[in-house]
Amino acid sequence: MALSACSAPAPSGIDDPYEGFNRKVHGFNTAVDKNVIRPLATGTSKVIPEPVSRGITHFADNISLPGMVLNDVLQLNIGDAAHNTMRFLVNTTVGIGGIFDVATKAGAPERSTDFGETLHVWGMAEGPYTELPLLGPSTARDALGQVVDYALDPLQLIVPSDKSWIATATKAYSKLDKRGRYSETVDSILYDSADGYAQARLLYLQNRRYELGQAAAESDFEDPYAE
Repeated sequence: MALSACSAPAPSGIDDPYEGFNRKVHGFNTAVDKNVIRPLATGTSKVIPEPVSRGITHFADNISLPGMVLNDVLQLNIGDAAHNTMRFLVNTTVGIGGIFDVATKAGAPERSTDFGETLHVWGMAEGPYTELPLLGPSTARDALGQVVDYALDPLQLIVPSDKSWIATATKAYSKLDKRGRYSETVDSILYDSADGYAQARLLYLQNRRYELGQAAAESDFEDPYAE
């Protein structure tokens, strides 16, 4: 109850004081996507069978769950912490390391969260809009959250350092797989919009604020950078 009272107030409008710099980063991100990420996503989808790709993505999603559980605890959201813990245990055992998403089929879908949401629950304001190199749209609060999520990933304390590349590689492949699956949506924003930067910024903020319960569902948009 105390944390709920501390939650950051709902923002309104767009706070983008660094738009000039953000647009340059957006141009860089778009160029990398066009020349590297999109061709790789298209190529891997043609070479690697869909069931294999989906299994790698499920594995990557599964190893992200301990970090979500940690954030659930920090938010005092014990219900979601128990739910995500159960999901991790089921998929890790019955789902063979998470290759198969047994938990979702059993009625226990992922309840996603991150340290950006934890900061929101603790009362930290959204801050100015920020586009990060390679990572895409964000806010000052969520950018800090991404750094902390990486630094506090519980799996880093368990997995031997010489095996950590496996998690990194599977997460990178998962992003390529999802880039391919959401290709039409991403392309329509980055390349078909009159102003791809403004469109990505608007849709990111709408989606993120809705996830945090700060805005009504104004769009069915799937954030391409979130995946």
